[in-house]
Amino acid sequence: MNNIEIAKQLNKTLSGKTPQTIISYCIDYFKSSIALSSSLGLEDQALTDMVTKINLDTTIFTLDTGRLFPETYDLIDRTCSKYKIKLKVYFPNKEDVEQMVNEKGINLFYSSVENRKECCRIRKLVPLKRAFEGLDAWICGLRRDQSVTRKDMQTVEWDEANSLIKINPLIEWSEEDVWDYINQHSVPVNPLHKKGYPSIGCLPCTRAIEPNEDIRAGRWWWENPETKECGLHKR
Repeated sequence: MNNIEIAKQLNKTLSGKTPQTIISYCIDYFKSSIALSSSLGLEDQALTDMVTKINLDTTIFTLDTGRLFPETYDLIDRTCSKYKIKLKVYFPNKEDVEQMVNEKGINLFYSSVENRKECCRIRKLVPLKRAFEGLDAWICGLRRDQSVTRKDMQTVEWDEANSLIKINPLIEWSEEDVWDYINQHSVPVNPLHKKGYPSIGCLPCTRAIEPNEDIRAGRWWWENPETKECGLHKR
């Protein structure tokens, strides 16, 4: 089978299964060529708890864009300490960041969607490519009810943009499901979640949301909902 067929077969096998079953099956299937990509959000923290309980040797990595909240950096430390792991941290190329900032300004992303996507590309997508080297599959914390751009995603998909199989163990979960797991298992989370930040990215591109707003309304809030992806999860 080619990779697309493998993804379809895995989706058929794992659709509707518990996140732990999905993770365990995929770690056994892909061995050392699978990793969890963590943004330190609620979903990824829950997945970190599951992954470390299933196989402590599984690689977990995160991206440091250089514009994260102080609370996010503190959470990296607390997570590593609790689970006795070392998160692999990938940084953007400093020359690329310097050129972008010097040409377009420190907060270029407010000017246009194009500028914002360029910033995301340099600070997130390019380092992500390095993180993906040697992998056949990646685990991430997407859920269908997070945004309109994610409503059609499946448990297992072929990620054409990165030429990898993408596993979404929490795809069927609600936000309430995630919080229930976190509270039950004492999973460390970002304190900003309790201050109106359900989705946390870079500091200048994230705000608290108002009551009854969409959970991703605080991400790139000046843009239309249809453009609110950084490119990690192209549709």
